[in-house]
Amino acid sequence: MLKKITTADARKKFANIINQVAFGNESFVLTRRGEPIAAIVSMKELKLLQDLEDRIDIEDAWKSKNEPGEPIPWEVLKKELEI
Repeated sequence: MLKKITTADARKKFANIINQVAFGNESFVLTRRGEPIAAIVSMKELKLLQDLEDRIDIEDAWKSKNEPGEPIPWEVLKKELEI
C-alpha cells in the first residue's frame, strides 16, 4: 500500500518509515508542496521493478533486431548516444 508523506514529516520519522518499508512491506510517496517527488520502496519491490525494466528492454531489443534495414555499428551508435 502506498502512503503519502511530506518530506518534512519523512525527515522527522525517518527511522520509523525505513522500518515500515523494510519489515512491514509498506511503500511511501514523498511529497513536497503537495506534489509527489520520490518514493521509498522495499528492496523486494525495487528488484521487481528492475526485473520488469530488464524484460521490457529485452523485448525492445528483439523487436528492433527484427526490423528491416542495415544494422548500426556499435561505434556509430555510441557516438550518437554520446556514451
